[in-house]
Amino acid sequence: MADSPMHINALIVDATDPERLAAFWAELLGRPVVGRTGPYVWLRRENGLGLGFQQTAEPKSGKNRMHFDITSPDPASEQQRVEALGGRRLEQYADGGFLVMADPEGNEFCIIPEGPFELDDDGRTTYLEGR
Repeated sequence: MADSPMHINALIVDATDPERLAAFWAELLGRPVVGRTGPYVWLRRENGLGLGFQQTAEPKSGKNRMHFDITSPDPASEQQRVEALGGRRLEQYADGGFLVMADPEGNEFCIIPEGPFELDDDGRTTYLEGR
């Protein structure tokens, strides 16, 4: 083990329109855009973690290999706000019980409840049951 362990400094999301995607996430998370450096647009760093959007020529294709889980006291109520900002719900994941959304460029993310919730052996939850 190294004397100084490595840590995650920033999460970077590829984007064909980094300004638009940064504006979506800035509004959703309450983290303002703080600047642009080369091909990157940056949101305000919080808890030591940066969030940046990197200009890329290729649009997203396929399912994300990594995604954000963001918390809310009432995940179901956040769906309308996400949609008003240009995101959408991904119905193909509804059977898992999580509220799976996509940002304007199609990057998947989950809105999960604050605090503990139950999962079955397949990773499904029932907190959105009845929606």
